[in-house]
Amino acid sequence: MLIYPQIDPVMVQIGPLAVHWYGMMYLLAFAAFVWLGRMQARRQPERGWDAQQIDELLFAGVLGVIVGGRLGEVIFYQPGYFAEHPLEIFAIWQGGMSFHGGFIGVLIALAWFARKTGRSFLQVGDFVAPLVPLGLAFGRLGNFINGELWGREAPADLPWAMLYPHVDNLPRHPSQIYQMAGEGVLLFVLLWLYARRPRATGAVSAFFLIGYGSLRFGAEFFRNPDSGFLGYLPLGLSTAQWLCVPMVLAGAWLLRRARGL
Repeated sequence: MLIYPQIDPVMVQIGPLAVHWYGMMYLLAFAAFVWLGRMQARRQPERGWDAQQIDELLFAGVLGVIVGGRLGEVIFYQPGYFAEHPLEIFAIWQGGMSFHGGFIGVLIALAWFARKTGRSFLQVGDFVAPLVPLGLAFGRLGNFINGELWGREAPADLPWAMLYPHVDNLPRHPSQIYQMAGEGVLLFVLLWLYARRPRATGAVSAFFLIGYGSLRFGAEFFRNPDSGFLGYLPLGLSTAQWLCVPMVLAGAWLLRRARGL
């Protein structure tokens, strides 16, 4: 059985200034976005994207991720806790960012950017979608370093079952690693390859919605679920799984629309 290494969440500290691993993962995610965006702009020059537009889009997206992600965590998952500790809403370096809240924030940012640049919402979405999963992988790595979002109890004979001493003495699935590999690395590879060829407007966005929604839905069976404000609805699914359902349905509808079906 593996033992969680109890990594110090502070990467570097000089006097009162501390750099947290979680924050560094976000910086790496944003850097990957810019790098991949510029690479995609070069391989598809007909889309008319340039470095300045990518930087502007990143700035808008960062605001959407941080504000939406934190508010999503507060509203969807821990409303009671943050009602009692309202000042901790601003302590984002401690972790606690909802993907679905961040996703809503990013959608608002994309809509603003599309209007500003005279593009359609789906054109912007198709450009952005392949740039996102690698950043999600960095985010899940940050969750692992913080020792949060651990998995459900695993069979003791599972070779990669992990013991989290700060939680309990039960073998658990390292679900952060599962999500990093699935929603992060695997989805990035598939989506990057899919987007290499010209696709109907909306098809790449649809691929992301279906891919992320499906992979996250499956990963939740191994992750210790947060009951959230929805609690456990029919079929015993978690809040995150129920939030993934409309993502997959919207992706399926969008794909049919893109294909003219």
